[in-house]
Amino acid sequence: MSPALCAAIAIFAAMPSAFCEGWVCVKALDGMSRNPEMYSKLRTTLILGCGLCETTAIYSFVISILVLFVG
Repeated sequence: MSPALCAAIAIFAAMPSAFCEGWVCVKALDGMSRNPEMYSKLRTTLILGCGLCETTAIYSFVISILVLFVG
């Protein structure tokens, strides 16, 4: 299998991360609009959740770079 194809497969693993991050943001905004008093707690949880979702995309990117230039 060519390195470019392996890198493309690794990048496709980041797609669920993008959907997850969007879903987290939508749900946090929904919670903020329903209960404005919880804004500070929801914002903190939103930032943490987006950070955790983003790690999947970062790992996929690092794997694709390693496959292209090392393997």
